[in-house]
Amino acid sequence: MEVNLENLRKENEVLDIFCNLVSIPSPSLKEEKVSEWIIDFCKENGIFGKLDNYGNVYIYIPATDSSKEPIMLSSHMDVVGDDSPVNIYLDGDFIKAQGRTLGADDKVGVACALKLAKDLAKNTSGINHGGLEITFTRDEETGMSGIEHVEFDKIKSKYVLVCDADKLGQLQISGASYTNVKITVKGLKGGHSGIDIGDETRLNAAKLIAELLAQMPQGVFYKDETGVITSCNLGAVVAGGIQNSVASIVEKGIKTNDYITEIMKKTSTNIINTLGMASYSIRSASVAKEEALKVLMVSIVEKFNKKYEGLAEANIEFEVHLLPFEKADDDRIEIAHTKACDTVGIKNDISSFHAGAETHIYCHNKNSKGETFMPVLLGLADVYNMHSASEKVDYKTLLKGYEVIKNTFIEFNK
Repeated sequence: MEVNLENLRKENEVLDIFCNLVSIPSPSLKEEKVSEWIIDFCKENGIFGKLDNYGNVYIYIPATDSSKEPIMLSSHMDVVGDDSPVNIYLDGDFIKAQGRTLGADDKVGVACALKLAKDLAKNTSGINHGGLEITFTRDEETGMSGIEHVEFDKIKSKYVLVCDADKLGQLQISGASYTNVKITVKGLKGGHSGIDIGDETRLNAAKLIAELLAQMPQGVFYKDETGVITSCNLGAVVAGGIQNSVASIVEKGIKTNDYITEIMKKTSTNIINTLGMASYSIRSASVAKEEALKVLMVSIVEKFNKKYEGLAEANIEFEVHLLPFEKADDDRIEIAHTKACDTVGIKNDISSFHAGAETHIYCHNKNSKGETFMPVLLGLADVYNMHSASEKVDYKTLLKGYEVIKNTFIEFNK
């Protein structure tokens, strides 16, 4: 038989489900059509599925053995892109979409979860298991409002497999927080760079903030065998006489890809500057390591203030935007996933990831029994060029990904 997408879909149900899902545009907060398709799929296959008050989908497959623990799969329905038509095609081993993002992030996860739900509901595998819960969320890509509205206190499971990584065999067991840092340096006196330049009490804040930032850490602060755990990155520095430049850009409505160069054209150099500001981001998968980094940064500011007491002062502020997803002591999912990958004939990759995901929200909430959720992030296919018009998924890895999630479920229930 000719290898084409139509024939592949006929032969592989998980691939057919995936192709149906990605063919439905579902940009963030416009997921209604894909959630409707999912609910119809559940009805057709005798699966309990419903929408919550926010439009997230909840699915439940009852246990065949009530003595076994339930487990939950979680994926998001929204994709990067707009609601224009999605025309998919096969290019070698890759499924792509013409001129737009494919939406494999995260419809790979949705497809694998739906296939497992159907198999369990029809009892085609004969697996003796605890309950399976599935949550499909809205708006992961732009604001994570979907996961924020999940009714956690109605979920029975403690273990959550968030199927949203981009490589087959990935098992990510911790993820970084995101904290904004703002540093401000003020010179207590200003002045004219000609008339007052000889006054040694008139310190230039632009020069001072450069001195301060030179002492601050940059890049990797701590890493271990799973990867980078804690890092610090300088985002921007603003100081000096830029007021006239910025005012000119706004007044003239100048459009440019290089505002820095445009600002520098009319920067005032006859001012002893009194204000400098810098922004940093801190990412960390460890609360302890993040606190150690913060203590170091604060100590650098304190030493600066002692050195320039009465002449200048610096201030540092931290604003947490996303709490970390820390590694749990429980390795039950790691063991089950490792065995499942062995069964499929691939080697899993257990690591930490230096970004945020819905795992970060789960691990700071509790289920209906008052248990803190224990999430992990799984990859069920190789997805390339994510979030771009060149996005593509290797369909052969997706087929193996379903086998991985099915066998992980089997191993969990042994």
